[in-house]
Amino acid sequence: MDKRYWLIGGVSGAVLALAGTRMVWNTAVKAQTPKRIPVERKPAMPYQDIEFVSEGLNIQGWFIPSMVKEDKVNPADTANQQHQNHSEASPTSSPLMIIAHGWGSNRSRVLRYIEPLWQAGYAILMYDARSHGHSDPIEAPSAYTFRDDILSALDYALTLPEIDPERIGVLGHSMGGLGTILSLPYGLPVRAVITDSMPAQFESVLEAEFKRRGLPLFPMANIIPRIWFYRSHISLKEYQQKNTVFSINAARKEADLPILMIHSRGDRFIPPTELEFVMGQVTPPIETLFVDTNGHSSSQKDPHFWAKVLPFLDEHVKHAEPRVKALTPTLAISKTSTRKVNVRAWKTPISWLKSVNEKASTTDN
Repeated sequence: MDKRYWLIGGVSGAVLALAGTRMVWNTAVKAQTPKRIPVERKPAMPYQDIEFVSEGLNIQGWFIPSMVKEDKVNPADTANQQHQNHSEASPTSSPLMIIAHGWGSNRSRVLRYIEPLWQAGYAILMYDARSHGHSDPIEAPSAYTFRDDILSALDYALTLPEIDPERIGVLGHSMGGLGTILSLPYGLPVRAVITDSMPAQFESVLEAEFKRRGLPLFPMANIIPRIWFYRSHISLKEYQQKNTVFSINAARKEADLPILMIHSRGDRFIPPTELEFVMGQVTPPIETLFVDTNGHSSSQKDPHFWAKVLPFLDEHVKHAEPRVKALTPTLAISKTSTRKVNVRAWKTPISWLKSVNEKASTTDN
């Protein structure tokens, strides 16, 4: 009789453990699947619907031509335009700003940025990251998929005849900013980067998503991240390193890329201490701005935001001088690591995905 009770107890325990494991797995998958928010608003100015490909999946977006057509060519050189190479900027090419939204958002949610930029003479490209808005879904979205999407958006932008390829900037909100920063060591061909309310540490991303989902940090915070990274084929140990700071420092060894990072003191979702963390780690220092607004998506409401952003972009993007040399990827990566993180095969990505643990002790402290 005792053996039978032990057998029944063992089977019951195994069933409960299996059910618990399944529940935790389903919770992790749900937390890693951003809620699809419809694209309910459209630009108030003339725009074009666009589509491009990122990692084999379709990305939906908008291209807003500049309201100002610039003539960058000396009239005396007009006769020479017929000999101009097609890869060069046209006489009326415009500076471009690419706007990248955050996790669980879409392009219509970042329309709040475009009016001042458009009025200032910039063309604008905005898109839905994969698994967001109207773009194709992906099984396990992450900061790395945001990174790959911004790289693909740049590829598409460089094909637009209206755009001056020498004058492109990026403004990324929250996870869109993080994806942009992670793309810097790939030789991102832009003249300036602005981030708004960007998470800089894995712990902050974790806490924010748990808060959004109403999940308790204990004991879920010790289990769910491992499921996230298993599904994304990314090493949790590597991702937990200060890869944001490493990306900035590694990229700026090659070129003096202007970076402006903005955060609101009233952001309770991604706290302003994230920007303070970056400020204490990057070398040389970057430009920063703290604004006083409430919420995670309201920095632009502070008048200091545009008072800082527009002159910054005018100096580094709109009136940028041609580069002396093209940006190149800073480091290489093995084929094993390339397959592991599903990066674009034709790009030469950074090697810190493989060696970050060795480099972090010297780069990030």
